[in-house]
Amino acid sequence: MALYKRRERFSWLSKGIGKSFSKLGLSPNQWTFVTLVPALAAAWLLMNQHFMAAGALLLLAAFIDMVDGAVARATCKVSKTGAYLDTIIDRYIEGIIIFALLFVPIPMLPGVSVPAYAWVFLYFFGGMMTTYAKAAAKEKGLVGKELRGGILERAERLILLVIGITMASYNTLALTFMIAVLAILSNISALQRIWGAVRG
Repeated sequence: MALYKRRERFSWLSKGIGKSFSKLGLSPNQWTFVTLVPALAAAWLLMNQHFMAAGALLLLAAFIDMVDGAVARATCKVSKTGAYLDTIIDRYIEGIIIFALLFVPIPMLPGVSVPAYAWVFLYFFGGMMTTYAKAAAKEKGLVGKELRGGILERAERLILLVIGITMASYNTLALTFMIAVLAILSNISALQRIWGAVRG
């Protein structure tokens, strides 16, 4: 899937967003921290089973996450510190949402003898390992450039999660199914990155 491979097609949109939002006076790093506001609200709504609103706020958080980078490029303030903070906040947001899922009474998948919350853990583990596989490969010098790729990256995980949360408004089993899909595909992605690092 790897949406990052197609990001150049949307560079015109990013430029427009950066130009517009830079007029509001917030720095790129401030926009990064603003992302936490809708994400925390989405987590609270999710825990209280307001699925449609939670999905909408999660999309808003994703949009603001795009704003910080766009503003940085528009104002020529791209920095390693900014990129680092963006990555850290992204991980916190994903962790906050996964934590909120533990409070949602989701059912087991029919015919599958795996507890529903085991899928939540596997989803968290797969996302964590996908990120760590990249960081470890770079730290140990196994790859000359940033290790990317895999069947499912953060953007795709977010899209599938929002779909699952929104569908839960009609049937919470749909959320369990989507979490199971995320659990499986994110761990496959981690293994793909590990294999890519080992091969060099």
